[in-house]
Amino acid sequence: MAMEEEQTPPELRYLSGLGNTFTSEAVPGSLPVGQNNPLVCPLGLYAEQLSGTSFTTPRARNLRTWLYRIKPSVTHEPFYPRNPTNERLVGEFDRTTTVATPTQLRWRPADVPLHPGLDFIDGLYTVCGAGSSCLRHGYAIHMYAANKPMDGCSLCNADGDFLIVPQQGRLFITTECGRLLVSPGEIVVIPQGLRFAVDLPDGPSRGYVSEIFGAHFQLPDLGPIGANGLASPRDFLSPTAWFEQEHHPGYTIVHKYGGELFSATQDFSPFNVVAWHGNYVPYKYDLSKFCPFNTVLLDHGDPSVNTVLTAPTDKPGVALLDFVIFPPRWLVAENTFRPPYYHRNCMSEFMGLIYGIEYEAKADGFLPGGASLHSCMTPHGPDTKTYEATISRAAANEPSRLSGTLAFMFESWLIPRVCPWALDSPCRDLDYYQCWIGLKSHFSPPAAAVDDENE
Repeated sequence: MAMEEEQTPPELRYLSGLGNTFTSEAVPGSLPVGQNNPLVCPLGLYAEQLSGTSFTTPRARNLRTWLYRIKPSVTHEPFYPRNPTNERLVGEFDRTTTVATPTQLRWRPADVPLHPGLDFIDGLYTVCGAGSSCLRHGYAIHMYAANKPMDGCSLCNADGDFLIVPQQGRLFITTECGRLLVSPGEIVVIPQGLRFAVDLPDGPSRGYVSEIFGAHFQLPDLGPIGANGLASPRDFLSPTAWFEQEHHPGYTIVHKYGGELFSATQDFSPFNVVAWHGNYVPYKYDLSKFCPFNTVLLDHGDPSVNTVLTAPTDKPGVALLDFVIFPPRWLVAENTFRPPYYHRNCMSEFMGLIYGIEYEAKADGFLPGGASLHSCMTPHGPDTKTYEATISRAAANEPSRLSGTLAFMFESWLIPRVCPWALDSPCRDLDYYQCWIGLKSHFSPPAAAVDDENE
């Protein structure tokens, strides 16, 4: 569950709003007035721009932030391939790295290992994805299991945006724009190119990560819903400026580039930004603030109505990746099969469970920290227990509240390829298909139809 407001450390302050242009100063008077890069910046700082889009991207979608820092980020030794590397990170999804399979897949939650020590970088592993980080089109879905903080190093993802969904243990994330505390039940987006480090205030932590190449997350259009509903921009929180200026000999910058890891050393912390202004910033969101919409008379609505964030493609209404949640809510539809319907989808669906003893479409087997993948046009839907319990429910038309559970979905129109270690994982549920095998025929034709067939 998301951490209560009063438990947030008092030194952390946030800026409210998604897509806003913010200004933030850790030291009063450190932002230039009236221009971005004066001949000499206030307090002797360096001006550095971080561009998330091309210079000529239309203004409504143009993303950039000016950072005013003690030393510029260019002050480092050359990059070299990281040693040791992380062999389970993938950025190019083809036959040399991954496998195509239409089989329904499900994984039980993986335990967070106590040994060896794994920080967020080494504990990150790819499950599936599509496209290419080098061609800047596609996505990757990762999971992480970490047991130690990122000491003396930071990560810069040059390939794309990270959307991180912690499932167990809070994440204390330091970025060039400031610091965020992210609890299970919240998400955080780290934009492409921004340096960050992850600490683990609760000890071992695990969760899910989606990564998008060549696009950025935004709020979905609301269409006939109107001006309000789903995720409100005001509930997204970005950090305020914070910096450190101590000498850090041997500090390591890990650069994720083309799906590979490189490292360079410098003698100072990258978190030396005293002030900044712009709209290209990290942000977090408490999923309990989502305002869900649901059918109030009949039929089960499409899951797209629960979209929190989307990364659109050039084709209207088609997403490179959607982040969708299934939060606590009331179910009131009459004469309706209320769990998700049986489905074959042109999109592919990766699902995870943040908390709850069961998901509304699966009576058992889908556990917090676990995952499932239903790829393009692969049939999926409620398991046998859920179907039989639903159609035999005596008070099927009575309102009921779905509570104590929070599932989510990464959905994409690109067909995912699966990493071999995910297919070979001891956590993979090889009997997943059995949850549907028990579905029996309830077909009951009229007697006249049977007589006609027998003649």
